[in-house]
Amino acid sequence: MATPRYTEASIRVLKGLEPVRQRPGMYTRTENPLHIVQEVIDNAADEALAGYGKQILVTLHVDGSVSVEDDGRGIPVGLHPEEQVPVVEIVFTRLHAGGKFDKAAGGAYAFSGGLHGVGVSVTNALATRMEVTVWREGGAHRLVFRNGDVAEPLVALESVARKKTGTRVQVWPDAKYFDSPAIPLSELTHLLRSKAVLLPGVKVALRNEKTGDSKTWQYADGLRGYLAEALAGAELMIPFFEGEQYADADHETFAEGEGAQWAVAWTEDGNVTRESYVNLIPTPAGGTHESGLREGLFGAVKSFAELHGLLPKGVKLLPEDVFARASFVLSAKVLDPQFQGQIKERLNSRDAVRLVGGFCKGALDLWLNSHVEYGKKLAELAIRQAQARARSAQKVEKRKSSGVAVLPGKLTDCESSDAARTEVFLVEGDSAGGSAKMGRDKEFQAILPLRGKVLNSWEVERDRLFANNEIHDISVAIGVDPHGPDDTPDLSGLRYGRICILSDADVDGSHIQVLLLTLFYRHFPKLVEAGNIYVARPPLFRLDVPAAGKRPPRKLYCLDDEELNAAQDKLRKEGVRDGAWSISRFKGLGEMNPEQLWDTTLNPDTRRLLPVAYGSLSPTQTLAMFDMLMGKGESAQRRAWIEEKGNLAELDI
Repeated sequence: MATPRYTEASIRVLKGLEPVRQRPGMYTRTENPLHIVQEVIDNAADEALAGYGKQILVTLHVDGSVSVEDDGRGIPVGLHPEEQVPVVEIVFTRLHAGGKFDKAAGGAYAFSGGLHGVGVSVTNALATRMEVTVWREGGAHRLVFRNGDVAEPLVALESVARKKTGTRVQVWPDAKYFDSPAIPLSELTHLLRSKAVLLPGVKVALRNEKTGDSKTWQYADGLRGYLAEALAGAELMIPFFEGEQYADADHETFAEGEGAQWAVAWTEDGNVTRESYVNLIPTPAGGTHESGLREGLFGAVKSFAELHGLLPKGVKLLPEDVFARASFVLSAKVLDPQFQGQIKERLNSRDAVRLVGGFCKGALDLWLNSHVEYGKKLAELAIRQAQARARSAQKVEKRKSSGVAVLPGKLTDCESSDAARTEVFLVEGDSAGGSAKMGRDKEFQAILPLRGKVLNSWEVERDRLFANNEIHDISVAIGVDPHGPDDTPDLSGLRYGRICILSDADVDGSHIQVLLLTLFYRHFPKLVEAGNIYVARPPLFRLDVPAAGKRPPRKLYCLDDEELNAAQDKLRKEGVRDGAWSISRFKGLGEMNPEQLWDTTLNPDTRRLLPVAYGSLSPTQTLAMFDMLMGKGESAQRRAWIEEKGNLAELDI
């Protein structure tokens, strides 16, 4: 068989919406079409958020299509000044085109969550048909797409009253891109109800033509009414703590309009309700805005307890003690939100921690000191949680104390022994290990420096593993012995809930990652299955931005070239002149001082930490892949694979 050639002709350039159809999972959830419909709903909600819409109607049609209609301003239908194509056509056919990128003062959608970016064009790409009707400036206009391409060009229909404005999008999702073509009604209902909560006074309706059912939501009390409904029947420890605060034009750090609105309740028992949103986008996986709320609540309660002398001797309050029994609904407004992944489940914007935390702490400080009795009840609840946590940790320590191997001398351990919150970083090199030791939170973070590259353990027998000092130290430090996929190892001795691989963001660092992942997959598979293994992602670049106007000097960290370009584009849009900032490239972790390492890589609120899990390959296929990549006698097969797949690699040479 001839070896496949890797030539200039091997490179394909995907144009238009083709990348979405090639890799739909990169752009949306593929379990069902709910997320591509949500992109259209988000656009309608953005109009309401901007103050121009009062109604959103979603209809499930008998033929399987879904329509979303709003009474906003209507998408512009004139020609784009540069592209000379109707703007409404660009919105649905071009990735990264839309109103949300206009961030200047008075921009159309400064606080958009979903408007005309990747989202709605993805909806078009994964639909067999899409019909768009726009009412604007006294006229009705219609545009039809088929399989992402224009099927019927934009045409003007009948004249309408000038006060009749809005957009209606009807989409027929293409079933071949989804595991199930059915939209889960409960999830859609929850999504629409939450939009009504976050947009007080806006009427949101769902109509199901198949069943004849219809529902309408409109909340006058906003977040508080929603949380009270969710906690119906639960006994509150103290009344709702609610508030909102947004930066004004004179704020030193944040842009005008950035801030948050929240409603928080504490209950003694029962389930807690927690929902968060960024610019009306639901973030079920939380993120930095939730971290800010947690830190703000904790800071205020801790200050109150210390001020009133409520803390018993030996009790140390932690954020989770205040947060454990808290239910909340949080709605943050962030000028340029950075999400984890296109489906926007988790907010990654570092500034959101200080944004939400600062506003929330100040408001709760005032509230607690104005309602001292409620403050004491809340402090007592947190203290009880802290005491229960301490008792639990002591029980674990007693169970583990007998027969523990002597811990490695180079392990810098943490103070806590509660595996639910402790973590160990396997750090490349002694230099980075020293910075990590000084920069970590010694309460729950341990550091184990590794010297050089770990042994390729793919073909090493289990009883020979401990001959290697690094592998011996890793096993003893984490408290779990090597085992096979069919074994049932004793995980009760696991000393850290998170085992984090921390290496340089270069080729050697990637090699060390691969060797450690090979070790865990081959000889500690139950830790991978249980979700205990993580890979830390340190940044490659730092941007030093000088003071501008009332904004102090800033340092921005970027994971890779793509983030660096995006950060520079954002600075230009903020009015910072080209060349005013300087770019530094980290050659390795050892170049970072302890504060930088904490901010970028160790701080749970702002770091990038990827969980390691099994992918879409079957166990047999995964084994075959590791054999080919890591087996000593597989160099010929590896070479052929590299020749075939080499164009997919992103190299940093």
